[in-house]
Amino acid sequence: MNTLSRKIVMAATGLFLCFFLLIHCLGNMQLFMEPEHARLSFNAYSHFLTGNPLVKMVSYVLYASIIGHAIYALIITSKNKASGGTYKKDNRGRASKWYSRNMGVLGTIVLIFIVLHFQNFWYVYKFGQIGLDANGNKDLYAVVVAAFQELWLVVVYVIAMIALCYHLVHGITSGVRTLGLFHPKFVRWVNIVGIAYSVIICAGFAAMPIFIYITNLNN
Repeated sequence: MNTLSRKIVMAATGLFLCFFLLIHCLGNMQLFMEPEHARLSFNAYSHFLTGNPLVKMVSYVLYASIIGHAIYALIITSKNKASGGTYKKDNRGRASKWYSRNMGVLGTIVLIFIVLHFQNFWYVYKFGQIGLDANGNKDLYAVVVAAFQELWLVVVYVIAMIALCYHLVHGITSGVRTLGLFHPKFVRWVNIVGIAYSVIICAGFAAMPIFIYITNLNN
């Protein structure tokens, strides 16, 4: 596979992951409800995601996209370094944003966060021993609340969301351009939409652990 093909795979998987983040963020908004309502609603939502065959198929695409995006990012970065084609050695580096030149570092932070996120929630939900709520669904809400009473974990999540935000700001624009959907006439609007989307999604995710930590501070 040549460099262009790898970049197309990177762009396609990246934009798919952006769409997933929107759906995931909207689902997690239930965590801001009144506690008992949030518990039943969020647990029912989690049960639906794990029990619906169509959603399961989409989840496999999600896992493949995460792995593929990470692998091709590593390959492209390695080949760029081997050929000396880094931003730092390119005159464009003077005009490019710092996050554009450090997508590898930001991506690594996000990848570590994903592993931590899967360990704390996905793995526990799938294989851990957790209780049931009043409706008989696994009480993932209790797991989330217990996890985010740890200040260090809240801080890690907020830092990861900041890294993800910068990663998305560059990645969305770059992905749209790579797939040939970037018309010069709409450059400004693509940038504005990309920035707005990145900030709103990441602020939403970062607000969740902060909200849970503060509301359970005296418990």
